[in-house]
Amino acid sequence: MALLFDTHVQKMKYNVLREVAKLAYRDELTPQKIMDIAPKIIPEGKPMFRCCIYKERAIINQRVGMALGGEEDGTVVGVLPIACDECPVDGIQVTAACRGCLAHRCMDNCPKGAISIVDHHAKIDKTKCVECGKCMSVCPYSAIVKHVRPCVSACKAGAIYIDQDTEKAVINKNKCISCGACVYQCPFGAITDKSSITQVISLIRNSGNNTNYRVYAVVAPSVASQYTDVAPEQVMAGIKALGFYDVVEAAWGADMVAWLEAEELAEKHFLTSSCCPAFVNYIKKDFPELADNISHNLSPMAQISRWLQEKDEGCHVVFIGPCIAKKGEVKYTKTKKYVDYAITFEEMQAMFSAQGIDVATMEKAKLDNASFFGRIFARCGGLAEAVAEALKEQGVTEEQFKLSAVSCNGLAECRAALLKKQKGLLKENFIEGMACEGGCIGGPACLSHNARNTAQVNAYGRSSAESSISDAIKVFREGEKK
Repeated sequence: MALLFDTHVQKMKYNVLREVAKLAYRDELTPQKIMDIAPKIIPEGKPMFRCCIYKERAIINQRVGMALGGEEDGTVVGVLPIACDECPVDGIQVTAACRGCLAHRCMDNCPKGAISIVDHHAKIDKTKCVECGKCMSVCPYSAIVKHVRPCVSACKAGAIYIDQDTEKAVINKNKCISCGACVYQCPFGAITDKSSITQVISLIRNSGNNTNYRVYAVVAPSVASQYTDVAPEQVMAGIKALGFYDVVEAAWGADMVAWLEAEELAEKHFLTSSCCPAFVNYIKKDFPELADNISHNLSPMAQISRWLQEKDEGCHVVFIGPCIAKKGEVKYTKTKKYVDYAITFEEMQAMFSAQGIDVATMEKAKLDNASFFGRIFARCGGLAEAVAEALKEQGVTEEQFKLSAVSCNGLAECRAALLKKQKGLLKENFIEGMACEGGCIGGPACLSHNARNTAQVNAYGRSSAESSISDAIKVFREGEKK
C-alpha cells in the first residue's frame, strides 16, 4: 500500500514518529537511541533541503523532542526555532515590474509619505511604512506586492506574528485555537504539534494484553477518507491489531450528540455547535459574549468516551482522528475525564509502520451501528443534516421550532457568521462551525487531502446498517432509563 502524504514535510514528520514509535514499542527510549534517530533519517551525504546535513539533523532532533511530547506550556502546537528561517519577511515590496511611471499614484496615495521615486523607480522607506496596502491597490502595473508568511496567512485566528528581532514565527497563546492550520501550511515544517504517541504505546503495553485494564480506540468518521484503496473496516482492524481491546466509532457518539443538540436547540432556539474544539476556542477567545450560546453537549469523542467509561469502569480511551485541536480538548477541558490521549492519523500510520501492519492486507472488522447521520459529521454540513434528522425523529414540528442552519466551511466563514450574530444580523438559528475547510476531512493531520474525501465519507455513511439516529442510539438511551 502506497502512503499518500500530500507533502515532503508530512513524510519527514512521519519518519520521525515511526522511529520514535519503534523505540517505544521496544522499550528503548534511551538518550543514545533517541540521538541515533537523526543520523538514521538524515544519513551522511549531500543535504536534501537545508544548507548542510548538520542543520537538517538539528531540525530532526527538535522534531523528535515534539514527538516525545515537547514542553508542557499549555499549548499543543509549537515553533521549531532552528527550522524557521527561510521565509521572506520584507512585507510590502516594489518589484522589478515597476515602470517608474509619471502618475506616481503609489507615492501620492501613501498616507505616511513612505514612498519616493528614486532613479525612476518607486522606493519604500520601511521606517515609515505601516503596510496599509494603499500603494498596492493603486499601482497600474501590480508592481507592489506584499510577502506574507504561509503560517501567518494560514492562521485565520491571527495568532501568529513574526518577531522583528529574530525574524521567526511566534504563536500568541492567548489567541491560538490549536486548529493546526499553520502546521499543515508551513512549507518548511517549522511548526508542528506535540505528540502523545509514546504515552499511548506505553498505555497499551502496560495493559498486559488488556488484562490489567482495557484500552479502547475511538476513531473519527473521517477515517473513511484516509486511504484511497483501503476500506474503513480494514483500518479499524489494523487499529485493533495495535493492541487495543476494541475499536469504537466516534460517529456513534455523533449520533447521540445530534440527538441531544436537537433537544437543546428546540428548547433554546439558538445554538452554536460544540463538536469542533477549535471553533469552540475561537468563540471563547474572540467572541466571548456569544460563549453562552455554545451547545452544552459534549463533543462526539467525549460523548462516546463517557459512555465507555460508564460501561467499563477503569478502562482507558485513546481518540484517533485528523484533528490537532482534539489534543488540546483532551488535555485542557472537561473531556480529560473521559479521554486519556488524542493522536492523529499521521501518528496512527507511524504506529502501523512501526509494528509492520499493512492495513490493505487486513480482514475487514465489524463496525459499530452508527447511522449515516453520525458518520457524515466528518464533512461540513453533516452536523446540520444530523440535527435536522434528529428534530424530525423527535417529532418536533415547524410550528414548535423550524431549523435554519448555517454550515461554516472554515474559520473565515465561522467569523463571518459570528460577526453577523454579534451585530444582530444573522437570520439563521444554528451555526455549525468547522474550523477546517471541508470539515474534519480537511483536518491538518489527515494523511492526504483530496477531492474524493467527501464522496468517501458519504459512502461510509450509506454503508450503515441503521436507518435512523434513534435506532443507532437505542443502546445509549436504554442505559439512561435503567
